[in-house]
Amino acid sequence: MKKATSVRQLCLRIALGIGFITPGLDRLGVWGKYGQRGISWGDWQHFMVYAADVMQFLPGPLITALAITATVCELLFGALLIAGLFTRIAAIGSGLLAFCFAVSMAISHGVVEPLSYSVFTVSAASFLLAGVEKYRWSLDLWRMNQKMIGVKREQINIQIL
Repeated sequence: MKKATSVRQLCLRIALGIGFITPGLDRLGVWGKYGQRGISWGDWQHFMVYAADVMQFLPGPLITALAITATVCELLFGALLIAGLFTRIAAIGSGLLAFCFAVSMAISHGVVEPLSYSVFTVSAASFLLAGVEKYRWSLDLWRMNQKMIGVKREQINIQIL
């Protein structure tokens, strides 16, 4: 892997990861209370008003279930992308999640909103990251190296016997 490519994938992993973790934590009130500067929701109740608006074409109980699922996925995918653990799976999942957000926003508010918030771009970037061959500076690479060390140890042990 070229050094420039490995730096790019690291930057993309971190940017996407932060981009997923930040709004998830906002819904839980980690960044501050609703109404404070820079806070979109500040709590779950204000987020659910937004979620119900974006998913207005779905039944109420499904909206709640999807809002919970989306928040858990955002926090999980964000953390996995930053750590570089199960990166390909997290990138595909985050790409699908962002695409679903974009489609929901487009259905409820028109296509300009998801384009203005670059939600389709986030989805495409996630899918691009999923296609990277090797994730340098990641727990995935560390795990792969540990497996290779284990295989080499087994080969040495077999040869000694």
